[in-house]
Amino acid sequence: MKSYLSLIPISAKVRKKQNHLTLMCIAISVFLVTSIFSMAEIVLRMEMDRLKLKHTGFSFNDVLKSNLGQTLIPIAIILFILILVAGALMISGSINNSIAQRTKFFGMMRSLGMSTGQIKKFVRLESLNWCKTSIPVGTLIGVVSTWILCGGLRYIVGEEFSNVPVFTISIFGILAGILVGLASVLIAAKKPAKEASKISPIVALSGNEKSNMGNKQLVNNKFFNIEKSLGINHAIENKKNLFLMSASFALSIILFLTFIVFGQFVNYIMPQSSARADIAIMSKDTSNNIDPNLLDKLEKVEEVKNVYGRRSAFDVNSILESESNREEKIDIISYDDFDLKGLKKDKVLKKKSDLSKVFGKSHYILATWDRESDKEIGDKIKINGEDFEIAGLLKYDPFTSDGETRGKTTIITSSETFKQITNEVEYNLVMLQTDENFSDESINEIQKLIGNKNIIRDRRDQKTTGTYMAFMFFVYGFIAIIGLVSLLNSINSISISVSSKIKQYGMMRAVGMDKLQIKRMIKVESVTYGFFGCFIGILVGVLLNKIIFTKLIENHFSYAVWQFPILPAMISIGFILISVILSTYKPIKRINKMSITANINEL
Repeated sequence: MKSYLSLIPISAKVRKKQNHLTLMCIAISVFLVTSIFSMAEIVLRMEMDRLKLKHTGFSFNDVLKSNLGQTLIPIAIILFILILVAGALMISGSINNSIAQRTKFFGMMRSLGMSTGQIKKFVRLESLNWCKTSIPVGTLIGVVSTWILCGGLRYIVGEEFSNVPVFTISIFGILAGILVGLASVLIAAKKPAKEASKISPIVALSGNEKSNMGNKQLVNNKFFNIEKSLGINHAIENKKNLFLMSASFALSIILFLTFIVFGQFVNYIMPQSSARADIAIMSKDTSNNIDPNLLDKLEKVEEVKNVYGRRSAFDVNSILESESNREEKIDIISYDDFDLKGLKKDKVLKKKSDLSKVFGKSHYILATWDRESDKEIGDKIKINGEDFEIAGLLKYDPFTSDGETRGKTTIITSSETFKQITNEVEYNLVMLQTDENFSDESINEIQKLIGNKNIIRDRRDQKTTGTYMAFMFFVYGFIAIIGLVSLLNSINSISISVSSKIKQYGMMRAVGMDKLQIKRMIKVESVTYGFFGCFIGILVGVLLNKIIFTKLIENHFSYAVWQFPILPAMISIGFILISVILSTYKPIKRINKMSITANINEL
């Protein structure tokens, strides 16, 4: 052996099975960054190509300076840092676990003359040695995943992605993945290398590792029995370890609450309406002149699933009674029952809205809303001498391009209520939803039914359902990966805790503590880490959720209002607690299989 560093590849072969989880953590970090940044570069280049067709001399720098670039770059940096920190914590945990299980090995190296500096160098180089395998694997999976996503966008989704390049390689994405892999390993190895260098040769070889057990008073056991008190005490006695363990759990919640905003962003840029029309029949002069009997005829056309219509009345005189009888001109739009039900399905109504009151002939209406609107549920509007109460508010104005009311009140009524107000029964817009087999022959049949009185518009090629589903799959796919990483991280973290206290458990078994008490103690310790992790994760995650929502959505959609993510927070907490409980299974099984003497003599 020429150098002590020759032990690194030997150690890697001997501990190949134990290093699998560490290699997986590095590969996942590299994969996430490579695929995210590769897709981001492809989207930016597609945007640049689109803008080049409209503007001459347009460059990539112009895209970066645009609103899209200024929005995406800070968010990409935040995600890069989050994944880097998450990867560093996971890898650091794995290295700590490896060192905890090799105390005697490092003690022997110190006894043979290895200095503290050499120990640090050994641990760092051993960690970098893992990168030889994990970084190429993570990069390859990231590139292939990008190809699969691009292929899905081009051949399955189509639409505006029909020209997206499939087998493209993003140098930027690959370099970002490699950088996060190396950086996370170097950051992760720093503290474990320092801890390994502090191992005393005498203590390590004698097996008497220092322990502060019994030096501190336990948590008050008036409320907890002895094993629960010990479990909480093990978790909180080392403040630095408590922070690191809690932070590793907290990052899972932070990443989840951060990524969930992108799902909301997709809903804003591509809102999906359950009442969206494939075929629209419109009045030539926007007046109500479409015969209502036409709807019955259209329902009989093959491949037509739903037929529904709207009527309109513009600049109708009204009095808003809650505002000192203020007079204003309003627009009135009638919705058929199918259209009204779609408002509830699409979740466009504000809280406390009661849609059930609007159906049929009634004196209840819906009104559009934005942040500048002064309308409230319960307000009354007098139209043609009759009072109509606002039973619900829409979150935005669906009749404008930007969702703002611009100070104009638009109310939505049922068909029966509209007839009651205006005495008009004819439609100015009739909409059809069709199935996949709807053909041009059916279009011709509809054209014959309406004649030349009205205009027909085929909107089937304007569907964004495929694009919407692709983006949502992308967002929630990464959330699923984050969940997997969280589970692996929980298992790894609890394994570290058990490995570092294996002798303490042996001594407890020797003085009479049974297996069930050991099991409870480990579970309580794990739940304690999870509790602090949830607290930190929710605090920081909600803050980042608000910042990204403001930057990505609120600044571009004036009607968007941030709400506390109660459901995502509850889901993330539940997942962490389940992960913590599941992660105790393997360590407990390991303890139960060992005899008391083996517990005490375990290294």
